[in-house]
Amino acid sequence: MPQIATTENIRLAAWKAAKGKRHAREVLNWMTDVDRRVLDIHQQLSSGIVQVGEYRYFTIYEPKERKICAAAFGEQVMHHSLMNICHPYFEKKQIFDSYASRKGKGTYAAIERAQMYARRYPWYLKLDVKKFFDSICHEVLVLQLAGMFKDRTLVGIFEQIIHSYAAAPGSGLPIGNLTSQYFANHYLNGLDHYIRETLQVPGYVRYMDDLVLWRDDKAALKRDFVAIRAYIETELRCSLKPESLHASWHGLPFLGYRILPEKVRLLAKSKIRYIRKLRTIHQAYIDGTWSEARCCRHALPLLAFVQKAETHNFRKSIHL
Repeated sequence: MPQIATTENIRLAAWKAAKGKRHAREVLNWMTDVDRRVLDIHQQLSSGIVQVGEYRYFTIYEPKERKICAAAFGEQVMHHSLMNICHPYFEKKQIFDSYASRKGKGTYAAIERAQMYARRYPWYLKLDVKKFFDSICHEVLVLQLAGMFKDRTLVGIFEQIIHSYAAAPGSGLPIGNLTSQYFANHYLNGLDHYIRETLQVPGYVRYMDDLVLWRDDKAALKRDFVAIRAYIETELRCSLKPESLHASWHGLPFLGYRILPEKVRLLAKSKIRYIRKLRTIHQAYIDGTWSEARCCRHALPLLAFVQKAETHNFRKSIHL
């Protein structure tokens, strides 16, 4: 906590939290009185009693409908202050094949790793936690964090952040918080080690709550599913969606792609989403509502996404 609560760390956190939104009114207002606000966060962190829970709610529909909770900018600065120092502790707990919300990992690294396993093993088992963020148990998460951090003040602050939101009594994390990304990723860390070390699954990739296991033996994957379901229900108090067990040549739907041993294709829903977004960008440019630079900022990630798959003919066929 002495490292987290320094004004230098909080100022760095403010710079990080403002990245990409420096012209937003809330950010500008906060920055006009930055010295006083930094001191206020310093005092909250030092006392161990923080002001959290001031959320603004909105819904997104891509890639699926989700309720997003945007914390007030001051809370975002506090979250960055905490994770500036705590990041290495979360990171060293992660296994190599956990790919969400980690520097040097991400979607494309997960896809490449999954294809490597698809080439090596004939069978895969794909699992997905049902309503993952909403079902995370506060009690279990706090116990996990208390086992990792010995600073009681820090754990108390984490607990206040966790209890500032609930999808149901005693459960749920707000999608949108920086701390939620770390907490949710860590929530399944024990499961990762169980799959790797106890079940000794040779091929395994996790991207947040999307889990894929590979083996030579289909029957062994069926036994893995029974064991994992029991672990998730008893240790984590969550539940799984129906499992997907197939041959690797059948193709694995994962992170918007269909992964086969020798190629990667786009899922049909990803193609539809790509065309819709591309047409939206094109129309905004034609109407003059977006500048060329803004259109490029939105188009480049789209192009990067589709170019990871065999999409040359698909891209040529699109008419705007």
